[in-house]
Amino acid sequence: MSRHWLCTAALTAALAASPAFAAKPAATPSYVAAALADPGRPAAETKLDDARKPAAMIAFAGVRPGSCVMDLIPGTGYFTHIFAKVVGDKGWVYAYAPSELDPIVQKRFPGVDITKQFAAYSNVSVLHAPIDKLAAPEPLDMVWTAQNYHDLKDPFFAPADTAVINKAVYAALKPGGLYVILDHAAAAGSGIRDTNTLHRIDEAVVIKEVEAAGFKLVGESKVLHNPNDPHDKLVFDPSIRHHTDQFLLKFMKPRH
Repeated sequence: MSRHWLCTAALTAALAASPAFAAKPAATPSYVAAALADPGRPAAETKLDDARKPAAMIAFAGVRPGSCVMDLIPGTGYFTHIFAKVVGDKGWVYAYAPSELDPIVQKRFPGVDITKQFAAYSNVSVLHAPIDKLAAPEPLDMVWTAQNYHDLKDPFFAPADTAVINKAVYAALKPGGLYVILDHAAAAGSGIRDTNTLHRIDEAVVIKEVEAAGFKLVGESKVLHNPNDPHDKLVFDPSIRHHTDQFLLKFMKPRH
């Protein structure tokens, strides 16, 4: 049985089981709990779980065994590691590492080979190319990006074009496939003013841009919403770091 068929079956099951806008947080599936309990996860990542609430986010997104997922701009792999265990040997994870980030990666981690970053995982492939050339080797069930959409507006990603990127994500997904975006919230009405200074973006901008690519907003989660965040601080400020107000949006590529 091909991985393509298995991934299609996983997507069909996910869509049948998930309401468009959940009235209450979904219970943590056993396969998500098992992935989070994986003893192979780095301690530097597991200590962030209380703040990041990955169980609630992954349950909301709908990643499940057999899914084919792209982790867009995976960083050090916090979500890639979890996804690899969730999708299991019948699924696949593509970690898309944009080449625009190579100078930053080499500065922080000298000598690291990005293409071998997840070599210990037999169901993870690294895709290393310019962000505007985004593509996948096979149709995907989901593209996920966490705390990165705002960066696409910044000088170090130039000449990234979010309209082009969102259309590429759309093309990479199967009909009914999901595009899930987590990011730090900026003040309402601020647009992209704070992307390069505070590393925040106005949620309304993201919705408008993604919908312009043909997607439909089908869900949003408040699991990382923080009404006490004043939205005027850099996300790395010690007073707010790991506790910023964040939005989590789920978009669908229409089935027809």
